[in-house]
Formats: sequence, structure tokens, C-alpha cells
Amino acid sequence: MCLIAVAWRAHPDFPLVVAANRDEWRDRPAAPAHWWDDHPAILAGRDLQAGGTWMGVTRTRRFAAVTNFRDPSDRRSTALSRGTLVTEFLRGEDPPAAYLARLAARASLYNGFNLLVGDAGSLFYFGSREGEVRAVEPGVHALSNHLLDEPWPKVRRAQAGMREALGDDEALFRMLSDATPAPDEALPATGVGLARERQLSPILITGADYGTRTSTVLRLGTGAARLEERTRDATGTVTSAAAFDFALAT
Repeated sequence: MCLIAVAWRAHPDFPLVVAANRDEWRDRPAAPAHWWDDHPAILAGRDLQAGGTWMGVTRTRRFAAVTNFRDPSDRRSTALSRGTLVTEFLRGEDPPAAYLARLAARASLYNGFNLLVGDAGSLFYFGSREGEVRAVEPGVHALSNHLLDEPWPKVRRAQAGMREALGDDEALFRMLSDATPAPDEALPATGVGLARERQLSPILITGADYGTRTSTVLRLGTGAARLEERTRDATGTVTSAAAFDFALAT
């Protein structure tokens, strides 16, 4: 994922609401969201190159999502795939804080990342650049390719959009479709150059080679959940959609 807006214990009926865009190179093969044959408890899309995923959920209320930390000076071809972290947590049984504490000791094996993991009672964040396991406080948060709630323009817009649209899935998808670029004076300086910062600044990124591939809205209630994923082409147009309504284990 490259933009994740999260409402944690901010809605009376849904303890966790997530609205997220996955931005990726368009030639990287991936499967849309589905129940995995080899791990039937996992509902997620799948990276067909490395085998992991960018965001997923289970019937037992385990949730995880990852973003890259944008730093072009720190890209190692030998690093392990960050998408396997999401799969590892979803398959496991460790509480979120315990899982992240163990991960911190081996975080250097991966290129920079941010990871959100949660279960029925807690939501935690770990950024490999900070190296700190943090409980996510109740409220609305957003995460892109820097630290949690970093005040990038797209992060602020995503937080505002989540607050306004909480409980309205279509409104959340409209927020995820916002292709408005940030003004130059508000752009971060992450080392990719001005032209690239401009391209990456909207919530919805378009482009022939790289951009938003899927938009996803997830609602976890007390007894049931819904995940809807919409696939996009290079212009940002939705080309397919799938929705999953499922019961949660008690």
C-alpha cells in the first residue's frame, strides 16, 4: 500500500475502518483480493512476484497492512520482501505488540517499511526507520511512505476525507479517487526529484508505468466484516470490483 487511512475505535458500529490505495509498478504481477487456497483464513490480494500481500484480514479479526518508506538511497536488491510481513502476521497467533517486538530485531533485513497490525482488541504501528512499537490511539490516522500521520498533503487529505465519510463506503471510494496534486511548496523532499514528487503527491496516482492499482475499503464490525476492492487502470478508471461480506469468529 502507499496510502492507508484508518479509523480506529472512531465509529460506534465498526471498531476498524480502513480506506487504502495500493500504488505499484504496473508490470508487477498481482492477484486481486480473494480467500487464499493455501491459507484459507486469509482474505487479501497477492503479490505474484514475491508471494506476500500489501493488506489483508482474517475471520479472527487479524489485520495487517504495509507501506514502503520512500528513500531512494536505501534500496537493496538483496532485502527480503516486505509483503511477507503482512502474511506472516495474518498466519500467526502472536498478539500485535509481541509480533512487532520480535520483528524489530530483524527489521534491517528489509528495505524501509511501515507496518500496521491489529486484532480484535488492539492496533499497533511499527516504522523500521523509528524502530519503535507504538499503540495506535483511537481516532483517525493516515499512513503513506513516511511515518504514521506525517503531515504530507495527501495524508492530511486522507484523514479529513475519512472523518467526513466514516460509515459511507462510496464516499470513502470518492476520497480514494482524488487525483489532486499538491502545490510545489507543500511537497516533501524525499530524494526522488521534483517531477516525481509531483506525480506521487495525489491520493490517486495515475501513470503508464506506476500508479494506483487498487482501492480498498474494509469495515470490521463486532460480528461481521466487509471488504471491497476496486481495480484501476493507468488513468485511474475502475475496471473491476469485488466485495466480500463475511462473519467474524466469536
